[in-house]
Amino acid sequence: MPLPSNGSAWPPPHMAAVYRAMERDAMWYEGDPRRLARAADRREHTPRRADQDSRRRMRDRLGRTPPDYPRKWERRLHVPLPGDIATVASDLLFADMPTITASTTAGTTYLADAIDTTGLHALLLGAAEQASAVSGIFLRLTWDKDIVPDRPIPTTVQPDNAIPEYSFSVLRAVTFWRELDGGDTQTVYRHLERHEPGRIEHALYEGTPDNLGRAIPLTEHTDTAGLIGSLGPDGVSVETGIRMLTAVYVPNMTPNRQHRASPYGRSDYAAPIYDLFASLDDTWTSWMRDIRLARARLIVPDGYLTSLGPGQGAAWDDDREVYSSLNMPPTEGAGITLSQFAIRVEEHSRTTEAITRKAVESAGYSAQSFGLEGGGEAITATEVENRASRSTTTTKKKAGHWRARLADFLYAYQLLAVAQFGARVEAERPTVEFRLDARESEQTRATTMELWARAGAVSTATKVKYRSPDLDQADVDAEVAAILAETGAGAPDPGDTYPM
Repeated sequence: MPLPSNGSAWPPPHMAAVYRAMERDAMWYEGDPRRLARAADRREHTPRRADQDSRRRMRDRLGRTPPDYPRKWERRLHVPLPGDIATVASDLLFADMPTITASTTAGTTYLADAIDTTGLHALLLGAAEQASAVSGIFLRLTWDKDIVPDRPIPTTVQPDNAIPEYSFSVLRAVTFWRELDGGDTQTVYRHLERHEPGRIEHALYEGTPDNLGRAIPLTEHTDTAGLIGSLGPDGVSVETGIRMLTAVYVPNMTPNRQHRASPYGRSDYAAPIYDLFASLDDTWTSWMRDIRLARARLIVPDGYLTSLGPGQGAAWDDDREVYSSLNMPPTEGAGITLSQFAIRVEEHSRTTEAITRKAVESAGYSAQSFGLEGGGEAITATEVENRASRSTTTTKKKAGHWRARLADFLYAYQLLAVAQFGARVEAERPTVEFRLDARESEQTRATTMELWARAGAVSTATKVKYRSPDLDQADVDAEVAAILAETGAGAPDPGDTYPM
């Protein structure tokens, strides 16, 4: 499939529904109160007597207009739980960089240096967080010898800025696109970048918000004019020098429940838990409203008010400490009355925790990963581990997607480094291992090793590797020898020294 033809609808019709789902996920991930307030308004029944201009002005004040009282403004607060879910998902995957090795020491050293110089760890942390929110992420390889003269540059691209092409669920090409500055409400400039095996093609289009428009020379926009020097004789494409695709797609989780036959991933929010997010915001807003209403207020008779002059009304200064005697009888019901409502802390707190717990569990994580403990009942260490295992299971599922795609990506990185920069490395598909079990507590590890030792089913070398997975084989051998020497377990059998 080549680049789109002039006058194509935009976004492409077959991607419109997918983009809409990603837009909703991105809205919750971003947590912009204005966008969330507008979405809440659209969900509410619009009253027939409402003044639309008044409602629009109220929405612009970071609130929503209650349907029955269009002139009343209610400030809605947002709890950033969607962002927290994405952050925790990323931390569980990439808080520790996966162990990446090649079959040779030189290859492993080259990969370690590439990971360090490209800042790949930080890139993957951000990529995994965004993938959690919007269903997946693209990892892309590019290069610019004027900026980085000695290596390719790994980047990420959002899935709603990509048009992938699949054959038998295998990515065979992808077109990335972005909107450029310089247009207006009716004119939109778009840069399209199509990746296919061995080739990257660029194009610039001038169109409208819903139409791609016509292709124009790359030189007609400053953001694409700089590409001309790196393009081939045709002026629109560049040869990568490798047969692999210079981009990979990493799904967050599969399958996609809305588009079951598609290779796209699904968001952690697509359980779906959007209503839980909205209910959490409603609960928090109600809680804060209780606090506002509970501020002490004084109800005073008209005679207690200070006149502000003819036609200016009267006022009561509640900060004033000393008053002269008031010329009015202290009759019953005419004094100062204190009005102060109770704050329903316990009810709101329990509701908030229950909604949060349900949301994170529906997203595939344990409540403990978000700092939520049990309901106050006493539980054993085994029950704690079982409750926390949900996060581990979900993370291992995601790691399976990342393990395969990251290995492909690093293989393509090596091939591109050899083809474009003359790197001296024997390119190969590396091994990627996630250290997800390294988050066990020391007490849990010690208990596990003790049970193994009692069963007599594990060697000292295995216990050392389990305790310290970072040790290489030489260090493991040295540690085993030291343990055997100290415990005497490695002493020779007396029967061997003194034969009968």
